[in-house]
Amino acid sequence: MSRLLQLEIEKLKGQLLSLSAIVEDTVYRAVQSLSKRDALLARGVIDTDVHIDESEVDIEEECQKVLALHQPVANDLRFIIAVLKINAELERIGDATVNITERVLFLVGEEPVNVPFDFAGMAQKAEQMLHRSLDALVNLDLGLAYDVIASDDEVDSINRGMYGLIEECIRKNPDRVESYIHLLDISRHIEHIGDHASNIAEDVVYLIEGKIIRHRTEEYKHRPPQT
Repeated sequence: MSRLLQLEIEKLKGQLLSLSAIVEDTVYRAVQSLSKRDALLARGVIDTDVHIDESEVDIEEECQKVLALHQPVANDLRFIIAVLKINAELERIGDATVNITERVLFLVGEEPVNVPFDFAGMAQKAEQMLHRSLDALVNLDLGLAYDVIASDDEVDSINRGMYGLIEECIRKNPDRVESYIHLLDISRHIEHIGDHASNIAEDVVYLIEGKIIRHRTEEYKHRPPQT
């Protein structure tokens, strides 16, 4: 690797980690805005999305520049491809937090509804998936990446359980259907954060092993990676 290419790759790493930190923070603040019914916190998350979008574009343009000027091969090329994919996943997580907080803003203006659902617990699992997938990226930890992929089923299962709860709540309180639908959407977007975290972990597997396991994750969820 040339010295100039090495510097460009280090710059990309720094940009991606900076965006990762911002996105992790917005996930946390989005969940806090829900639990605290805090409109100011929710609006702050929405405002941050502009910065996330700009950072995503900057990283993509930087990747294109490195590809055009240095024509990297082998591991360097794989790294650039992984950065492009992870960058896109982070931006989508930012979008999910906006969708959550937009629904929080609606709910703040309504009388609270009682749903026996642990939003905080579900969100914590999704947050942990995101944090661990990013740790796997920083440390090139293959085992951790596979662990994140395996944990996605749990968040998906929690989200499916929400549908039955909301259906029952709507039957009992049909006049509050709009609030219940917003809560269901929040659950769905938390589940999406888990999906994107799992996708990042898949990209880490690609970065380390050169394997594209998208659409084949069931083959890898319940067995350790080959060494």
